[in-house]
Amino acid sequence: MTDVLSKMLATNEVILADGATGTNLFAMGLQSGDAPELWNTAEPAKITALYQGSVEAGSDLFLTNTFGGNAARLKLHEAQKRVGELNRVGAELARDVADRAERKVVVAGSVGPTGEIMAPIGPLSHALAVEMFHEQADALKAGGVDVLWLETISAPEEYLAAAEAFALTGLPWCGTMSFDTAGRTMMGVTSADLVRLVSDLAPQPLAFGANCGTGASDILRTVLGFVAQGTELPIISKGNAGIPKYQDGHIHYDGTPELMADYAALARDAGARIIGGCCGTTPEHLRHMREALDSRPRDDRPTLEQITQALGPFSSASDGTGDDDGAPRRDTRRRRRG
Repeated sequence: MTDVLSKMLATNEVILADGATGTNLFAMGLQSGDAPELWNTAEPAKITALYQGSVEAGSDLFLTNTFGGNAARLKLHEAQKRVGELNRVGAELARDVADRAERKVVVAGSVGPTGEIMAPIGPLSHALAVEMFHEQADALKAGGVDVLWLETISAPEEYLAAAEAFALTGLPWCGTMSFDTAGRTMMGVTSADLVRLVSDLAPQPLAFGANCGTGASDILRTVLGFVAQGTELPIISKGNAGIPKYQDGHIHYDGTPELMADYAALARDAGARIIGGCCGTTPEHLRHMREALDSRPRDDRPTLEQITQALGPFSSASDGTGDDDGAPRRDTRRRRRG
């Protein structure tokens, strides 16, 4: 198995990742509260269509439908003994889609948080977290993923446990956190904190960054926070398609394809190398993002004012570092990847 993502990073100025998983599966009939991972075996044609939609929209990299595929999350659905099966099948379906593409496409094995609070604050020990992440990662490797992809993490302890587990598989990996609480993660991590965290890891991730969070403006402010630390690792920006709004009994995201096109170009100019969408991002959004990245010339690194002018105000006055007090405020809601 070759390190496809490293080769792509060496040859591509920017890599377009995929969009949402949950949002698009809900549109296919997934019910709220159901585990998307169960569809890997129950509805394989729909999961294949999910993957295919990203590839056809122009994504260079897409994530497997395995975000909640660890034992702790699957236990909520009495499926904790199916970790190996559900992750392997989710990866195999993705491998087949990627191998049939007319261009090189990277399959990233999605690994989300356990949903448990880690010690010393909570009951989940480091050893058990490593065991759970390793079980999932091994199954994704067996299914043929090119890279492991940690996402939507809030606690540094969980990030470290996953990194240790991934090292046991021998696969390269990437890892993102969700900065959704006034520019910090739910557990208080800032953009500068994450840069320091990944700098001390061995092996380091191929790329790191942010996903989900609040809106497109906020994640770009976080990207600028990474860049300000002088990191040389490639940066990931996988932001939501706008802000969620509850309409007619469903959550809708207000980010248009045109807004996400602006976001993609700004993310590239801000310093991100891997750019994608998260909650609410459909193949139509991705097509506009692809076109923007391919056709718009690179510009200077955007200022905070330029970001808000293009994408709307920030959700909080500060990104948690104290360097940007006074930025416009907007009300938002936390959510999981999707």
